[in-house]
Amino acid sequence: MDLFEKLIQDKGPLGKHSDYAYGYYMFPRLEGPIGPHMNFRGKPVLNWSLNNYLGLANHPEVRKADADASAEFGLALPMGARMMSGNSVYHEQLEKELSDFVQKEDTMLLNFGYQGVMSVIDAILSRRDVVVYDAEAHASIIDGLRMHQGKRIVYPHNDIAGLEKQLARAEKLAEENGGGVLVITEGVFGMSGNQGRLKDVVALKEKYQFRLLVDDAHGFGTMGETGAGTGEEQGCQDGIDLYFSTFAKSMASIGAFVSGDKYVINFLRYNTRSQIYAKSLPMPLVIGALKRLELIRTRPELRADLWKIVNALQSGLRAKGFNIGHTNSPVTPVIINGDETYATKVVLDLRENYSLFCSIVVYPVIPRGLIILRLIPTASHTLEDVERTIATFEAISEKLKNGYYETAPAPSLTLAAMES
Repeated sequence: MDLFEKLIQDKGPLGKHSDYAYGYYMFPRLEGPIGPHMNFRGKPVLNWSLNNYLGLANHPEVRKADADASAEFGLALPMGARMMSGNSVYHEQLEKELSDFVQKEDTMLLNFGYQGVMSVIDAILSRRDVVVYDAEAHASIIDGLRMHQGKRIVYPHNDIAGLEKQLARAEKLAEENGGGVLVITEGVFGMSGNQGRLKDVVALKEKYQFRLLVDDAHGFGTMGETGAGTGEEQGCQDGIDLYFSTFAKSMASIGAFVSGDKYVINFLRYNTRSQIYAKSLPMPLVIGALKRLELIRTRPELRADLWKIVNALQSGLRAKGFNIGHTNSPVTPVIINGDETYATKVVLDLRENYSLFCSIVVYPVIPRGLIILRLIPTASHTLEDVERTIATFEAISEKLKNGYYETAPAPSLTLAAMES
């Protein structure tokens, strides 16, 4: 068989929809200035699909810092990997300021969030070590664990009793192999919006010997009294051994970082292959991140504006009977039953008839039979946006009850008609 022949026969669980979904349900093109109101297929839409939590993407101070740094340094500098020729005082300054903010001894910058967490997992684990991780861990964590040649043990999502059971097992295995135990969870789970039970996980250190890695991509900048993340929110930041986050969410940029004890971060600097063999984070992104971090630290009103929208949206949806799960973060999932075809009919209606744009999440990202319409509130949204959205979902709810989507045209036919 030709290697590529199987790609025609089996396009994958998402790729099988590509004939009708590209450009609309998948890989849509949102145009115009980043914010709550953008254009989709030539029409204005109310947009709930950007991880721009604090509204920094188009903040005038951020735009100026990005532009000034690009004008001064260009996008090429620094050339080479950090270890060889790509270091700068700005990279080191950002690492120092991040360390101070998240209350850790040291920090290492990473080029990307997805690549970064994979690389950290790969660097710190040997085949003798045992890793125990939450069942709803992000795909980047799962892909990092695929590189681990030792034992991997999953525990039910946020189930502390289940984690304790697996820790007892992991300790025995690690002792037999001469290795250690790493627990991996998230500060905020990006699909459900649940906070990881970090304080309860940290408390287990009194009974079991393990280290804790927390991916706080959605918590950094949004959670905690100062925005330092979910560990700060739950009062257990000291118990997190490796604190990881990305610049792609609240900081509205590219890059990531990992923070922890100095000797651990120093080990990672010399052993994280994706950083040793990759070009350093470009200067404008580093200087832009410094400005973004400054605003997170000094403008608490940005976080207050975000939570005003979060609370209004989530309380409004709950009051109207919508299932938004157990979210206790800005992530707002509206959960309905149905398959992928059913979901596309709902989204088509939202976008074409109500000019409301949100992300659709289906299998394999979540279990079969469930659909999530994921809303991401930001500090740039208004209470008027919230009112319009709740009214729109009320209208959708009536259609769900009346079976409207059972008889609505199949999405492939509808999109074909729209294109013709």
